[in-house]
This record gives sequence, structure tokens and C-alpha cells, in this order.
Amino acid sequence: MVQSNLNSSMENSTHQTIAFVPWGNVIEDYLDSINISLEKFCTDMTGGWLFGYIEALKRVGIQTILVCISVQVITPTRRLHPPTGATIFLLPVSKSYRQIRRRMVYAYGSSVKQVFGEVPRLYYGFFALLRQLSPYLTTPLNTLAQQLKQEGCQAILCQEYEYPRFDACILLGKMLKIPVFASFQGGDFQIWELEQWIRPLTIGDCAGLIIASQTEIERVKSCYRIPDRKIAQIFNPLDLNDWTGGDRQQTRLDLGIAPDAEVVVYHGRIERYRKGLDILLDAWQEICNTRPNRPLQLLLVGTGNDAEWLRIAIAQKSLTNIVWIDQFILDRTLMANYLSAADIYCLPSRHEGFPVAPLEAMASSLPIVTTDVPGVADILEGKEESGGIIVPKENSAALAKAIGDLLDNPGLRREWGQRARNRIKTAFSLEAVGQQLQAFLGRQKNK
Repeated sequence: MVQSNLNSSMENSTHQTIAFVPWGNVIEDYLDSINISLEKFCTDMTGGWLFGYIEALKRVGIQTILVCISVQVITPTRRLHPPTGATIFLLPVSKSYRQIRRRMVYAYGSSVKQVFGEVPRLYYGFFALLRQLSPYLTTPLNTLAQQLKQEGCQAILCQEYEYPRFDACILLGKMLKIPVFASFQGGDFQIWELEQWIRPLTIGDCAGLIIASQTEIERVKSCYRIPDRKIAQIFNPLDLNDWTGGDRQQTRLDLGIAPDAEVVVYHGRIERYRKGLDILLDAWQEICNTRPNRPLQLLLVGTGNDAEWLRIAIAQKSLTNIVWIDQFILDRTLMANYLSAADIYCLPSRHEGFPVAPLEAMASSLPIVTTDVPGVADILEGKEESGGIIVPKENSAALAKAIGDLLDNPGLRREWGQRARNRIKTAFSLEAVGQQLQAFLGRQKNK
């Protein structure tokens, strides 16, 4: 049981420090998928949930220690993240997991074969056990405990609660007698069977959950019977100063896009299924076929595991009016310039937690066309009143119609773009979110 006086110290202390622990077995699993080095992550990466939270908490006087488990370090390594001033601790993954990882094909597979490939029948049970235990072995608890004690951390915040590292952090919180919180960024499923037995216990022991999506709040309450006092609906924050746009005409010139082009943009990871990029290409083909004489342009910004698939798909569909920047953009000013070159933003996803990309587009005064994935109903409260429209996912015809309607009505898309910017100002600013986080993290008592 977490002692209530620790929570009181968070309320009253002038030096409040929270440890952030991201999702994933090791940080490289995420960075490799977007082709970003560990060095670039430590020195240049900004935005997203992680650094958005860091910036928001900084506005209300709370210091954050970002803890990343890595296969590239052999001793605990302290780094400074220049854009935010936050401390990053790179901790070596546990020796046991490092050994297991050498045998792995894909660490997040849902079967023994997906994780380890073909294994001898005689040893199948052994590898099945390793698959279940491996994600629980990634976190070096003793090393992490030492670092958190040295830094005087008063709480732990995990990126996802539906993940074994959250369970490990609950144990760590008991060891250190500090509260453990977690947020929701898309993890609403369990990969390992062991989780179904452990997770109800750790959810019950946590100090609180931060969930932006009302749909996810209802799921968690139904699955885990967690009391309302342990849940806070707090949106992901955004620094509006980063999304004021740039020189629209110069950016179009740099990208080879005509000044009079009608531009639809998507930015984010290149993942065929999760991000629905196959649906977007089908919709785009339909839009172009029904408007053959219009200067239409699709701008794609991002990279990911399905970059080669996207390259092939564009060629097979003979889509020549697509500009694709095949890289993860670290520079928010540059990303804001790209968004400023567009007229409409599209999020065609099949699955999201609480997406940040459409928030950036809305802050850039772009109207939004999005599928009905978790989080977007909360972002576009009032739908058109917040500057966007929601269509059924996996429906390329509905997506094409919604985008086409905005392409055909320049006045409407400008009006919706202004509404979108106003929505971000009122509900997603760093100051507003920082104050909500401070209040929730400070008042929770694990009774």
C-alpha cells in the first residue's frame, strides 16, 4: 500500500520529480521502426506523448526523469535532452533478456513461432515459457530502483498499462514506497497470456490511470472495476507555438508542389494496417478518378516498417500526384512547414490510442478527415464544430467522399481550419494539460 504522506509531499514539495517509463521491451524497438538513432533520440527528438508530457509538467514546476531500457549501453548512462532540459537515463537491459533476445525473430509475436521461429518439438514447452516470461525480464529492477532513489523520484508514470513493464513498475513502486501511474496511448490489448492473470492485480494496485479517450475509460472500468477516483481524462498536450506554420508558397516550391494545387496531407508512421494507408491510397485513387482535371496532390510525411510496401503500392496504382517524404521528421518547425503546405489533413487509421498527429494538423489550422478510431471523438468534440469529420474505418468510399467534399468547398475548409485551431487552443495547451496532470498526480492516494 502506498503511503499517503508521499502523495502529500508531491502536493507540497517545491522539487517534484517523476520518472517516465516508455512502452516496449527496449527503446530501440521503437526507434528502429522510424529509422532514428538512439543518439538522435537523446539530443533532437521532440513532440509526441512523451516529450509533450515532459513540457507540460515543466510548465507547472515538475521535473521528469525519462528512463529508457536499451541494448546499446552496458552501464547506466545519464544524458541531457537539450530541447526540454529533461534527464534521460539509459539503462542496460537485463542480462537474462539480452540472452533470450539473441534467439528471437520478433519480440512481440503472438506465438512461439512468431517470436523464436521454428523450434525443436522437444524444446517447444521451454520456448513457450520463455515467450511468456521474456517481457517481464526486460526491466533491470534493482538498477532502476537505485537510479530513482538517487534522483529523489516521487512517482512513476508508465506510458502504457496494458504492458508487462507496468506490472514490473508496480512491484518497483512497492519496493520504493512511491505511487505508480500509467497512461493510455493505444495499448488496449494483451499479447502474452500471463498478463490476463497479473494485470487485474496491478491495475488494482496502481495509484491512477490517465486516459484521454472516453471509449477506453469505459473499457477499463468494465474490465477491471477500477473506481472513478483512479481515472483522469486528460488529453495529450501540444505546444501551439510550434504549429504556427511557415511560408506556404516556399514550402510548396521546395516540395515541387504547384502553388494552385489542392493538397491533402498525412504524417506519421508508415504502417499499412494500423494506420490504414491502404485505405487512404484506395480513397485517393477514387478522388483523382472523379476529378481528373484538378491539380490534386497527396503529401505523405513519415517512414516505418511498411515503407517498401508503400513504395510498391504507389507504383502499382500508377499514382503520380503523390509527394512522399520518406523519413521521420524530428524538426517541428520543418514539420509545421509541411503541414502549412496542405489544405486538408487525413487520418485513415484502423487503430489509435489518442493520436497526436491530428492535433498538430489542427493547430496548423487544417480541417480534419479521420476514421472512427479511439480518441478522435474526444478530439473532435462536436465534430464539425471542432473542425473535422469522422467516417467509418476501413471504408475507402466514405473517406473519399469526406475528403472530396472539402476539396470541392474551399470556404468550408478554411472555416473548419479555424475551428480546429480554436479547439486546440482551448483543450490541449501545455498549460492546461500541465495543471490537470499536476492536480491528478498530486492528489491520488492508493487506498
